[in-house]
Formats: sequence, structure tokens, C-alpha cells
Amino acid sequence: MAKNPDPAVPADHNEDGARYRAPALEKGLDVLELLMTSVRSLTMTEICQRLHRSQGEMFRMVQVLMARGYLEPDPAGEGYALTDRMFSMAMRQPPVQSLVEVALPVMRALAMAIGQSCHLALHSRGEIVVVARVESDEQIGFSVRVGHRRSMLDSVSGAVLFGFQPEDIRVRWLGLLPASDPAARDAFVAGADRARARGIAEAVSSYTTGVTDVSAPILRGDRAAAALTVPFIRYTNLRCPLDKVALQLVEAARTISSGLLENDSRA
Repeated sequence: MAKNPDPAVPADHNEDGARYRAPALEKGLDVLELLMTSVRSLTMTEICQRLHRSQGEMFRMVQVLMARGYLEPDPAGEGYALTDRMFSMAMRQPPVQSLVEVALPVMRALAMAIGQSCHLALHSRGEIVVVARVESDEQIGFSVRVGHRRSMLDSVSGAVLFGFQPEDIRVRWLGLLPASDPAARDAFVAGADRARARGIAEAVSSYTTGVTDVSAPILRGDRAAAALTVPFIRYTNLRCPLDKVALQLVEAARTISSGLLENDSRA
């Protein structure tokens, strides 16, 4: 019987000694991460091709993930898509839960005062993800759904989240962004630096015509824990013009930041 040459290194450690291996777990995580980055559902064939795995391996993984509630069949096609299970699990984490609990009353007051919706976004692997939203009492408006994700490069929320981070975090987050367009990365960093200098970011939406996004940081210590953003739209008889919306947004962000500080000190 072959013996482990080094008793201090477990036999299931890989050859470079860098980490343990759990092949079945890795396959399941590969499926989740693939679908998380896909803009649409994927068929079994597409999953196998993209992960360079056999149908037999992936069929079992997909069935288990479906049974555990992480995947569901796409009702509009033959593919598979993520459910909201992982998002719901993340939302139950104490730091996120306390942030949302502190922020929601302030967000409601802001939305009613300015007649515009607002939402709260966090950073997630080079993207922003919306974790809470509040709509105004106006008859019409524009709002972003909870769970919406997009690259930091394409949002004022991303500029604010990146701008209000210490240098080591900024370097790590930059490594998560696509390296194929250096000019876009440079423009993003410059915009984030302007947001930090001004305390707010404002830009015409690159996603929706007629919307101007305004965003301010929710600070926890020396960094932005979240970005509070208003997708501002112009309509007849505006309750609050854009410049005053920006002022009230900054004040709301400060109120939430103070509430987080009080909440953390009691914990």
C-alpha cells in the first residue's frame, strides 16, 4: 500500500500543497458560479461545454442543486437558472440585515420627501447588487428591483462604493474587473476619485434613457458599506429638483451611517 510521503500533508491535498480538494463540491460551485455570471438560463449541453465536463457529471450536480432549491428550470425554455436562494441567504447575514433594517426607514422618508424612488447597493465580486429599494408615492416613477446586478464600471453606485474604499481594497476590486478595456477602467477610477472628493456621484444613466443616477456612500468606519442611489426622472410638477434631491440624498446617507455606528456600538 502506498503511503503518504509527508504525514504532515493530508493525502487528499493537491500536489502543490496549496489547498484541499473536494471534487464534487467544486463541480457544484462551478455550476452556481457559471449561472451567476450568465445573462440567461443555460441548457445542460451549454453547462457541460462551458465547464468542460461530461453530461453524466453535470446531470447529477444539477439535479442535486435543483432538489436543494438553488436551481430551477427556465419556464420559458429548456435551460436552468438560479433561484433567489443564495441571495436570500446572503440577506440573512447579520451585517447586511442590520444595514437594511437601519436604512429602510430613512429611505422611506427620503422617497416621500423627493418624490423619487431610491435603492441600496452593495459590492459583490466586481459588481453592484441591489439589496433594498423604496418607491415614492407618485403615480409614476422608476425603480430598480432588489437583486439587480451590474458591473461596477457601469454604475454610479459602483463609483461611490469603489471611491470610498482604502487602497488595498481598491486594488483587490480592480482585479475583479475585466482587463480588456484599460481606458474604461481608468475612466471608472477617475470618476470614483471625483465622487470621493465631492461626496456624491451623479451621471446620466448608461442603462435607461431619461434617468440621471445620483449616489452617496453609506459609511461604516473608513469605507463605504453601501451606496444609496436615486434614479432621478423628470416629470410634470416635480416635487424636488435634482440639485435638492442630491442634498437630501447626502443627508439621508449620513443619517444611515450614523445609525449604523450606533447599532455597531450596541452590538
